[in-house]
Amino acid sequence: MPDFEISRDINIAAPPSTVFGLIDDFHQWRHWSPWEGLDPNLHRDYSTDPAEGVGSWYEWSGNRKAGAGRMTITAAAPDETVDIELAFSKPFAATNRVRLTLEPDGAGTHVTWTMTGTTTGVMGVIHRVMPMDTITGRGFEKGLRQLKDRAEQR
Repeated sequence: MPDFEISRDINIAAPPSTVFGLIDDFHQWRHWSPWEGLDPNLHRDYSTDPAEGVGSWYEWSGNRKAGAGRMTITAAAPDETVDIELAFSKPFAATNRVRLTLEPDGAGTHVTWTMTGTTTGVMGVIHRVMPMDTITGRGFEKGLRQLKDRAEQR
């Protein structure tokens, strides 16, 4: 099945350190992730050691829209990049790689959100009809706007 890469970017009027703090701590994702509102009863678990940064993780389980899975920060360069392994268990099993890149841009930060993976099984068939870039890309765009709003409020 085909490999995919989805990428969206935005300029944020906040320094990389502010933006990095919102990405490197999964507790902060509740304030800007585009998927947080899919289930008002979403169950969340977070790692405590470490609570943020490399090795930290976040698990969720929710309704049909939210699904279930786990994100783990696998690498991070302060104020530059955060790499995440994203493992879905519902509605379909899939493991993807996510990278958020922060580049200084004047007094602000240029943020790029990229996800790569391979579509297999049922998802491969679905994505022939509904391109993954369209579906997930809209979520990335919404999330980046919300990240921008949150970072610029600080």
